[in-house]
Amino acid sequence: MITIILSNNSHHFPHTFFLAGIPGLTAAHIWISLPFCFMFFLAVTGNGVLLFLIRTEHSLHQPMFFFLAMLSFVDLVLSLSTLPKMLAIFWFGATAISSHSCLFQMFFIHAFSAMESGVLVAMAVDRFVAICNPLHYATILTPVVVAKIGGLVVLRGVGLTISFPSLARRLSYCGSHTIAYTYCEHMAVVKLACGATTVDNLYAFAVAIFLGVGDVAFIAYSYGQIVRTVIHFPSPEARAKAGSTCTAHVCVILFFYGPGFLSVVMQRFGPPTASAAKVILANLYLLFPPALDPIVYGVKTKQIREQLLKMLRPKQIDPT
Repeated sequence: MITIILSNNSHHFPHTFFLAGIPGLTAAHIWISLPFCFMFFLAVTGNGVLLFLIRTEHSLHQPMFFFLAMLSFVDLVLSLSTLPKMLAIFWFGATAISSHSCLFQMFFIHAFSAMESGVLVAMAVDRFVAICNPLHYATILTPVVVAKIGGLVVLRGVGLTISFPSLARRLSYCGSHTIAYTYCEHMAVVKLACGATTVDNLYAFAVAIFLGVGDVAFIAYSYGQIVRTVIHFPSPEARAKAGSTCTAHVCVILFFYGPGFLSVVMQRFGPPTASAAKVILANLYLLFPPALDPIVYGVKTKQIREQLLKMLRPKQIDPT
């Protein structure tokens, strides 16, 4: 499917793009790379450990942890598809990227970002059923239903974003080929085109509204129902326990949608030229969730914390 998108349908499409890095801070790229490298380490290690724990520990084979495994996998793909190139720019000045690699990266960034939004919606559904209808939790979120939700998240993410590379490729690029970011974001590439980009702008805006506003509205509605249910719990202990099960998910939501919305606002309504603040914010949108999500769930989720301590604890040797 991707091969079809990358077919050579326009001789105006350049063979190579150049990623500018962070405007005005080129001399500080080495220093800027240090926190980026640290977040990359956290993302790969943390999500890898979470996936290992959920895969190997039978007690974690529950709907909540299946969705958490999906979130970790999506975060891992986002990190691996963006951070290595960013670090190559910061360390070696390797700003060139082939057009095909740029389009592949564009697809992975947007598709897996859409999947992450879908996983957060699925996790909100899980918390809603667990708190508002606990007696029927196992009969509602059966393995078959959970697998269907996971498949729908993937299909929706791919279906909504598969057109981005082909839309960008059909345009003519007769001016600069320098993308004012550290990765190939769809609208950043489209801004380099010298022809009409109305279709690209409208479609990108529609997808952003559908995913951003639609998913956030659904999550807000779910948590509204959860709050209505929790305030009627008979004891403070029960209310605190219910609230603690949602804390990690709420933190992850803020990590993902907070920088995302600020980045979109600056893209749409900020200055036409990329500023250092705009580029750094766009990077944080991709870096923060993969790096911090495993830490949040490791600290806030009792089952994950217990299994992690169990894995790290030295095994006792039987003297006999």
